[in-house]
Amino acid sequence: MNKRIKGNRLQRGCFFGVFLMVFISIFFPGCSQHITGASFAQKTDNSNELTMDGAFPAQSSHFKAMNTAGLNHYVPLVKKYAQEYEIDWILILAVMKQESKFDHKAVSYAGAYGLMQLMPVTQIELAEKLGVEETITPRNNIKAGIYHLRSLYSIFQNSTEEERIRLALASYNAGLGRILDAQEIADYMGNDPNTWASVKEALPFLTKKNYTLHSRIWDSGYPTSGYFRNPKQTIEYVDNIMSSYDKYSLSLK
Repeated sequence: MNKRIKGNRLQRGCFFGVFLMVFISIFFPGCSQHITGASFAQKTDNSNELTMDGAFPAQSSHFKAMNTAGLNHYVPLVKKYAQEYEIDWILILAVMKQESKFDHKAVSYAGAYGLMQLMPVTQIELAEKLGVEETITPRNNIKAGIYHLRSLYSIFQNSTEEERIRLALASYNAGLGRILDAQEIADYMGNDPNTWASVKEALPFLTKKNYTLHSRIWDSGYPTSGYFRNPKQTIEYVDNIMSSYDKYSLSLK
């Protein structure tokens, strides 16, 4: 009799435990998942991340669209140059998704080209620094884009790791000069210029309508890199990449 009672209690306990786990996973999905923080450090490869030819595993649902776009062909290149410049290769995938949606022929209205969407002037500068004739082909475009992002990251040495990443991404999108101008505004407003939160708050003040503020900061009366017409785009750019990074990190574990 005692064994039967104990068995019933055990069954009820197991049922309650399963019910509780299902309830949490449905109504509190964030409690059952760990979102990894972005890092420029190279991710250690796991045997289940990629197949031998560099293709994404079939069970990785987040990458079905990538496979359709033929991204498998570029993953080895991303990993090669990400390792060379000590950048998390998954972060580069998130950048490529935002920049070109993995279309190596993508061209923006401003003339940015390729998987990493490099501007013409930037392409010329990077080609000279890297000793290559062009940065249009996928291989050179990926290499140049990763090198450029790493160079921007190295500038924000007074910031923490994650702040540096966000500031580098913002600079990749808006141009380094505008982010440095935003840092000056943040400093003038009494905020920490080395955090993305402060820079994000300062970016809208780079528009022309804030000329009175500009005259107090710069002797010229306007930002060093000129007015910035679309700060919202840069803010969304950084947010989107970090969101994609979190999703991809979970998928490739």
